[in-house]
Amino acid sequence: MAPTRRLWLAVLSGYLALGATLQELPPFLSAKFHVGPAMIGLVVGAAFAAAAAGRPFAGRWGDAGRSRAVVVVGGLLAAVAGVGTLFAPDIAVLLLCRLVMGAGEAALFSGALPWVLADTPPDQRGRVAGWFGLSMWGGLTLGPVLAAAVAGAAGSTAVWWTVAALPLLSAVLVVTAQKPTFVAGTKNPGPLLPPGVTLPGSIIGLAAYGYGTLAALLVLSLGHSAGRVVALPVFACAFLVVRGFGSPLVDGHGGAAVARVTLVVQAAGLALLAAAPDLAVTLVGAAITGAGLGLIYPATAAMTLHRARTESGGAAVGAMTSFWDIGILIAGPVGGSIAAGIGYHAAFATAAVVTVVALVLAVRASRAVSSAASAAGAGAAAVSR
Repeated sequence: MAPTRRLWLAVLSGYLALGATLQELPPFLSAKFHVGPAMIGLVVGAAFAAAAAGRPFAGRWGDAGRSRAVVVVGGLLAAVAGVGTLFAPDIAVLLLCRLVMGAGEAALFSGALPWVLADTPPDQRGRVAGWFGLSMWGGLTLGPVLAAAVAGAAGSTAVWWTVAALPLLSAVLVVTAQKPTFVAGTKNPGPLLPPGVTLPGSIIGLAAYGYGTLAALLVLSLGHSAGRVVALPVFACAFLVVRGFGSPLVDGHGGAAVARVTLVVQAAGLALLAAAPDLAVTLVGAAITGAGLGLIYPATAAMTLHRARTESGGAAVGAMTSFWDIGILIAGPVGGSIAAGIGYHAAFATAAVVTVVALVLAVRASRAVSSAASAAGAGAAAVSR
């Protein structure tokens, strides 16, 4: 099996585990520790705090040729965290496990991406980053489906053993992959926060607030209805369909333009969740939100790679992805507090407003790209005359 395919499957396996926790963790916490939405949001978001802190380092070490070691360690950390969650005696230990899992998942993806980008031509790096990113987002979106299936067949405990086993598979896949084509220590990976990351990072971070709110609260908002089992899978299916068929749009129209459109769809979906009077409308809102989120990563990755130096592509995308983690981290406790105080509909409405702010930034970025292209065209015309 080609190294890139092994890496893709390794990241998918690890993020299936993390995605499974999004489905299983809220009811697990509620049943075992009797905590409310605010604490559940904090625990869910804790993993993304560690991921945000770890991604720039993992990407930088990957740029320097240490991808294999980074990804293997990431898989082992996530596996340990899965077992630790099952046996955690209190919330403090469980929070620690979530931090370890987040660090492991950050190392898996952000360590592997430089390995994948090493031999990719500059004009194809946005497309390749978006395709490889499907391993992470596919795992996050299909993980809840897997958790629901395993829980239905074998119970909650089996879900947590599955969460522990999948990252171990990631480590095995990477250990048996061919060596990277670049040699450790021969490249200067550049700074932890390469130039050009802030704008696309801010856009994806604000979009992530909507995803974090949905991930932490959608299952809880449906109570004991049948919808709690299918809501996240519905979101996942819409996400994957749009990502699979829509990714070429990023190459054809540019990251900023695609981000602008996809954020409109996401905001509409969250607004529908905020106003939903029944289960049917809630599921439609979840599907529309998933469709909106489907292309935000390849769009912002293309924007980032366009601005970054070739030798710091891994660190740049890693740092940009950290904004996504930060958005989810903030969404968990903030959205949970809003839900506990004034209701789930208000929490989803807040997420819709935050997404509109991301849309404003994307519109500005798109206009800046258009202005730069017009200026370049005018300059070329002047030279030709």
